[in-house]
Amino acid sequence: MISKVLSAFFIVSLVSGVTGAAVDDLKAFRPPAVPLVTVDPYMSVWSFTDNLYDSQPVHWTGQIHAMSGMINIDGKSYRFMGAENLCPETVRQVELEVKPTQTTYRFQAEGVELKLRFTTPFLPSDFRLLVSPVTFLSYEVRSVDSSSHDVAIYFDVSAEWVVNDPNQEVLWRRIPEQIAGMELLQFGSKDQPILAESGDNRRIDWGYLYVGLPATEGNNSVVATANEARDGFVKDGTIGQTDDKNMPRPANKDWPVIACTMNIPGVKAEPVQRVLVLAYDDIFSIEYMYHRLRPWWAKEYGSFEAMFSECASTYEKILEKCDAFDKELLADARKLGGEQYARLISIAYRHTLASGKVVVGPDGTPWFFHKECFSNGCMATVDVSYPASPFFALFSPVLLEGMTAPVFAYAASGKWPYQFAPHDVGKYPKGNGQAYHGTRLDKQMPVEECGNMILMTAAAAKAEGSAKFAAGHWDLLTQWAGYLKAKGLDPENQLCTDDFTGHLAHNANLSLKAINALGAYGMLCEMLGKTEQAKDYRKTAQEMAAKWVQMADDGDHYRLTFDKSNTWSMKYNLVWDKLLGLNLFPDTVAQKEVAYYLKKQNKYGLPLDNRSEFTKTDWLVWSATLADSQKDFKRLIEPLYRFVQETPDRVPFTDWYWTNTGKLRGFRARPVIGGIFIKFLSEPELWQKWKERACRPQL
Repeated sequence: MISKVLSAFFIVSLVSGVTGAAVDDLKAFRPPAVPLVTVDPYMSVWSFTDNLYDSQPVHWTGQIHAMSGMINIDGKSYRFMGAENLCPETVRQVELEVKPTQTTYRFQAEGVELKLRFTTPFLPSDFRLLVSPVTFLSYEVRSVDSSSHDVAIYFDVSAEWVVNDPNQEVLWRRIPEQIAGMELLQFGSKDQPILAESGDNRRIDWGYLYVGLPATEGNNSVVATANEARDGFVKDGTIGQTDDKNMPRPANKDWPVIACTMNIPGVKAEPVQRVLVLAYDDIFSIEYMYHRLRPWWAKEYGSFEAMFSECASTYEKILEKCDAFDKELLADARKLGGEQYARLISIAYRHTLASGKVVVGPDGTPWFFHKECFSNGCMATVDVSYPASPFFALFSPVLLEGMTAPVFAYAASGKWPYQFAPHDVGKYPKGNGQAYHGTRLDKQMPVEECGNMILMTAAAAKAEGSAKFAAGHWDLLTQWAGYLKAKGLDPENQLCTDDFTGHLAHNANLSLKAINALGAYGMLCEMLGKTEQAKDYRKTAQEMAAKWVQMADDGDHYRLTFDKSNTWSMKYNLVWDKLLGLNLFPDTVAQKEVAYYLKKQNKYGLPLDNRSEFTKTDWLVWSATLADSQKDFKRLIEPLYRFVQETPDRVPFTDWYWTNTGKLRGFRARPVIGGIFIKFLSEPELWQKWKERACRPQL
């Protein structure tokens, strides 16, 4: 039981539309979706509504993953989480706070205040916690009317969490022995089809969801039908004592739930706190080249029980660490880009890490497989890793290496037929070979993926202060650098990461990627003592950069393609010249582009290029990072901030939307949102501070 009152949260708000507005001018935060339980692509549950009691929480795909919450105050029940059929009367939601590792709601009713806090301990300085599949739900109640109140809190979670389709049969059990003073109940599918299916719009249907409740006086738990548990609590604050025995049965037959109650009599002004723990044991997380890979937490702890015990027993310390981390990270973000940027960081942090899974790679090192959510379901997609890479270069270079390692292994295996880098390694969670159009040559992204792999490897090397990882993959890096040397300056007709715009020849922005990648390869050569090779590639990159400036020039900006005047595009790939200290391009290139961007942006942001009004969130922030002044950076992200606040589409932070209407164009919950952290890499002292704190796991 936890009774200590912990530090207050920073209230996340959004500005009313004026860059640099004072805190007093801020409006209440209304993110498109609120992260609740966000651990990995399968254990990823959000609220898509303004108030937590407006609807049931959902998986990022939009499928209901029910969590219900009620509070009984002096004999009368109110709903604070879930749909109306739980309980007709609601508390009043008075505050929402979103921070990098935590989300907090504050409610009031009948003289009682309730704070509900969701904490997922994604702490980069503690690798064990970073990979632990747990989220804590803490409930804090206090009297706000000088009276004493008898309070009971209700929580339930449905078996929908352990199936892809609610028609699938489920089982449940009560764990015989307590762990860390907690009673545990478990849901799981009957058939346990471990890693049997792959695809985009899917939920997990193997492994086990656990709910942990402290085994203390006043707490009670039961597996029951949803109606029995909820109606019982509404009626008299109880949920029964005997677990339902009618199993296996479909998750949608009488809707079995794990229900918990926490009775707190005599609540006064001093806050009283209770905690629940949600955890998921997925047994095996990924299939790679037909071998099943275990989650990294299993290597760290040895067993689920050990992981759960350590996390549950150190909850107070974990929460203090999360508070300190959130406070410092947001303070740094404000220094970089003001309140707007800090709040974008708040809703992007858990989002980025929960888009993938850290597993034990075949070489015994941590591999990070992300999922290309609501796009095509591919995994370890190179041109999705690339926009996400700033996040990992900042907080966990070892995971940036772990994002590229599966691609290096696949390209070296003999199963990949081309001299350029592959697009992906499969469709999540089965990484058995490229899924995106198979190996059709016309659907490949040769310059794109070669450049991405070299630039990500260079970013990891700069963050680590060592090119040791690059040396282990030197033959492939050299092969891909050679490809860019021959093909990169004026790319042939091909796809790039913005493949939704179709094939494009003479792509000026793609050329920038190739040039910077060659400069980055030269940097890696220098770090490895390959002096002559370093000079050769730096000279090549410098010569190509000088040609680029002439080929792309279009007066007050640079062209979309070398052969078409009166065109323009974001030159987001230019940013690595600045971040890696390559100094290949004159400063005037970025200055001219930024000045032009400020003329072209719409109400909700800068379009990707002249062909359409849609934009990409990641590339918008990369382009803004080209700005020399904080003022111009803020001016470019202000419309993005407005989009987040006003978009009518309630889904996790999208990276593809219309800048004229604020409506969703496509994509949601993708790891590319990690790209908005790129501004941190533009300040050497900040990058140095955070990368020094990044913890490497024990191998």
